[in-house]
Amino acid sequence: MTVTGPVSAPDAEGRPRRATRRFPLFTRDTARPEGGGRAAPGDAPAPARQWPILAVLLVAGLGLLLTAFGLFRIGTLLIGTALLAGGVLRWVVPDVGMLAVRSRFTDIVTYGGLGLAIVLLALMVQPDPLLQIPFLKDTLHFTVSNS
Repeated sequence: MTVTGPVSAPDAEGRPRRATRRFPLFTRDTARPEGGGRAAPGDAPAPARQWPILAVLLVAGLGLLLTAFGLFRIGTLLIGTALLAGGVLRWVVPDVGMLAVRSRFTDIVTYGGLGLAIVLLALMVQPDPLLQIPFLKDTLHFTVSNS
């Protein structure tokens, strides 16, 4: 018996189903995201196979630790930078292991968007913001004073 795809997979008794365009009622596995393969050969130790996500998690963890010790701006900048680095890794490295969650495009947009937002907010934090965006201040005053 040959299985030509998930649509013609055999039923519970082993009989081949006739071709249909409907999805099977029960699936046996899920497809790995594009780029979700190992980042190193299979005989390498586990940390070496998953180095992209470990790098992102270590930098983000360091940022959380610095934030807990009172260095809010530096810690959140590290967290945002870790997410931006995750987006760049997802774009450049063909196999990133567990860093691949969805499609490549979705991962890059998600990591990049969240990382950019966190970095911008970290630069705008009070007191003494390093980045000032005038229209945001006007928007805040408009929404607060008119509500």
